[in-house]
Amino acid sequence: MNDSATTTSDERLAELVEALIIAFGPKGCRIEQGLGEATLVVPREHLVDVATELRDGEAFGFEQLIDLCGVDYSAYGQAEWETSRASSTGFGRGVERDAELDLTGSERFAVVYHLLSVGRNLRLRLRAHVDTEQPMIDSVVSVWPVADWFEREAFDLFGILFDGHPDLRRILTDYGFVGHPFRKDFPLSGHVEMRYDPELARVVYEPVKIEPRTLVPRVIRKAGRHQNVESN
Repeated sequence: MNDSATTTSDERLAELVEALIIAFGPKGCRIEQGLGEATLVVPREHLVDVATELRDGEAFGFEQLIDLCGVDYSAYGQAEWETSRASSTGFGRGVERDAELDLTGSERFAVVYHLLSVGRNLRLRLRAHVDTEQPMIDSVVSVWPVADWFEREAFDLFGILFDGHPDLRRILTDYGFVGHPFRKDFPLSGHVEMRYDPELARVVYEPVKIEPRTLVPRVIRKAGRHQNVESN
């Protein structure tokens, strides 16, 4: 990418940020910037109004919702793996899961929306935090119909409720599944395991037999692969 293209991209981003501040600053929204992108943090009570203006406003035109997902910030900034240095034995260095989770923080859960304006060649990220005890937020299916399955996925994996969704059901886990697998306090091995019982001719659920453990991936490197070879 040449300098003029980079400058044009920066100018478009600056214009977008200025328009966002003017339009949504009075609603309590704030802007975060980094890596050439902008994030609009929206109070959940204003989400649908802001989303509608972002879709229809002449200064925005974000007609397309690319993705929607939930986020659990209870272990944000904490690492499970030691990655600051490499191992000389060919094995990665795993560490125990001893992170202290903040399960009661006021901003533990959030919903993130990735928007695209095709006409203006702009992208924008929305983030709205929800209540920790009863995570609920308004559905944006009325704004972007494609949000239908995305919201069902966030409900299934994070337990976030979307008020006004036309058919809020689990979409990835089994019927009768207990818990939400993408929450940080959900065990990696789950609560139950399932198998097909030929005698009963159905699937049965049993207690988990897998011992919780930290997996250490094995990396095999050919000797001298990255070494300089000197010749006479």
